[in-house]
Amino acid sequence: MEKVAVIGAGTMGNGIAHVFAQSGYKVNLVDVSEDNLNKAISTISKNLDRMVAKEKITEADKAATLGNIQTSTNMASALSDRELVVEAATENIDLKLKIFKDMDQHTPAGCLLSTNTSSISITRIAAVTQRPAQVIGMHFMNPVPVMKLVEVIRGYATSDEVTKQVMELSVKLGKVPVEVNDYPGFVANRILMPMINEAIITLHEGVAGVEEIDTVMKLGMAHPMGPLQLADFIGLDVCLSIMNVLYDGFGNPKYAPCPLLVNMVMAGKKGVKSGEGFYSWTHGTKDLVVADGFKN
Repeated sequence: MEKVAVIGAGTMGNGIAHVFAQSGYKVNLVDVSEDNLNKAISTISKNLDRMVAKEKITEADKAATLGNIQTSTNMASALSDRELVVEAATENIDLKLKIFKDMDQHTPAGCLLSTNTSSISITRIAAVTQRPAQVIGMHFMNPVPVMKLVEVIRGYATSDEVTKQVMELSVKLGKVPVEVNDYPGFVANRILMPMINEAIITLHEGVAGVEEIDTVMKLGMAHPMGPLQLADFIGLDVCLSIMNVLYDGFGNPKYAPCPLLVNMVMAGKKGVKSGEGFYSWTHGTKDLVVADGFKN
């Protein structure tokens, strides 16, 4: 396998394209927006510059990586000769189903179709294609060039051979793959998101403040960042979307999203991406500053 396509040039998509290209794969990075593609290449270049500065790679490695990436806004032509496609579009079921129908139509018969979804059913996605045995989840972690884990998610019809191929491919990318089955939230988010939601409930009920909750989890549980800071980093809208997938998928009230989380997303307070969540992200320093609405 040498020819790969990545659908979606956002944070996850450009990171996935970066990792494949750095590992020597020929990557077609596809997005509906030329501007998004330009931003993605700029981001990849800056990330490679940091690696050069840290002497992890050479300038020649950087040039080779960038040379392995082609960009396109035309999905049909970009997918026509690919052996693997990784979909990394917005976490929206209707959008993903449409993209997978298009991927199925425009790729060769032997091409593997994968999704970077963090919670949406692989089985449901595979059902809109003519090749469900060749559909699989490749859930990379953010930031993709740094984080080692890939959740490899088997849909109901995913074949043993395809699973084996994707597990081996992940190792070639320098990642550590973990095979999981297709149930809401998979492993990572089935455990992580209820913890984040419980931290928000703890804040909502006035048990402790933002900094206090995060400090307990960092110093008491050895977490590298607190759950509320992590929620801001992931995006509160994404957290809400995943909680809704868990709640709908299991029908268990323990997965109901906290009303505070719902209200914050409705108010446009989505975390880092919007400039404010539980913390403020527009003050221009690396210091953590609690958002005005949560200051004591």
